[in-house]
Amino acid sequence: MRRALLGLALLLLVTLVAGLYPLVAIGSEWLTVRWERPLWLFGLCLVPVVLYWTTIGQDKRSPRVKIGSLAALRSGPVGWRARLVDLPGILRSIALAFCLLSLAKPVSVRGPTEAEEEGIDLVVALDLSGSMRAVMDNLPTDLEKYLTPAENSPVPTRLDAAKAVLRDFIARRRSDRIGVVVFGRSAYVVSPPTLDYQLLDALVSRMQLELIDPNGTAIGDALGVAVARLRKSEAKSRAIVLLTDGDNKGGELAPEYAAHLANVIGAQVYPIQVGEGDIAKVYRGSDLFGQARFESVAFPTNPALLHDIAQKTGGKAYVANDATSLQASLHDVLDRLEKTEFEAAQATYQDLFRFLLLPGVLLIFLEALLTTLVQRRFP
Repeated sequence: MRRALLGLALLLLVTLVAGLYPLVAIGSEWLTVRWERPLWLFGLCLVPVVLYWTTIGQDKRSPRVKIGSLAALRSGPVGWRARLVDLPGILRSIALAFCLLSLAKPVSVRGPTEAEEEGIDLVVALDLSGSMRAVMDNLPTDLEKYLTPAENSPVPTRLDAAKAVLRDFIARRRSDRIGVVVFGRSAYVVSPPTLDYQLLDALVSRMQLELIDPNGTAIGDALGVAVARLRKSEAKSRAIVLLTDGDNKGGELAPEYAAHLANVIGAQVYPIQVGEGDIAKVYRGSDLFGQARFESVAFPTNPALLHDIAQKTGGKAYVANDATSLQASLHDVLDRLEKTEFEAAQATYQDLFRFLLLPGVLLIFLEALLTTLVQRRFP
């Protein structure tokens, strides 16, 4: 009975001392904690088993010597180490409980913080027609990290440069809602305007020339789809950035009528012509000496159409003859747009597992020290 009461007191004392750090650090937030991996909590059922196995069960596994009488031993003094024989097992059991709680990944969901934000609604229409396979020069070094491994060309193409610039543009945003439309022979929505920049980056990085039919440049359809994505927007500035390198070819909607639809909803169109001139270089493999071969190919452009679309919608047309000017053009668009002020509420999350893992690790270390230096058993 005396051993049981002492063991219970040690159990409560160790639990209180180990739990003091997480209680002081977090306080009442433990009452509203959310467990991300609650299945680990079922492991707490093993703690009583481990406690029994490392205390009373340890006695049954210890060597014994049979003697005639214990009277002489009972009358002798009992040292403090003998009284604390169950302490290592108690430390190990509580350490296991704290480690299991940390594996359950407790998360504190703090109340939303409101802040004044400014943003615009923007849809980027990205050309995926066959002419985007032409070579693009002068890619800034800070954009090289956004290049995907080239499959058909050892040098960046117009599409590679456009994707890198667009991904860099997305990475710099904070409160601008961005949508993406791709077009070739037809136009398709990749994403409506959203603040999920991580998703946008992943989607843009996967864009390839053969993803849709590249035999066409449906500029009118692309603008029409982008207008449809912005028609319910309440932002002061609604803009469409048209990244293309060719003339309108194919599609069911005329670019002039698509510009009229943009005017109806108050969206400005900013066409950016990727590449300059009707002749561009295309990679055609390597020669016998391993040198890259390029061929000049005619890709008709229509800068007058792009200027007309920009003029009708209150935007501005750009011509980007290399990747650097393409990056500058895209950022210049934002400087011309009026941002909308709004209140943004954002909840914050804090992982709390470290507040439980640290006491658990320290208890395991203390248990190892006691077992090795103080509570050694012989033989």
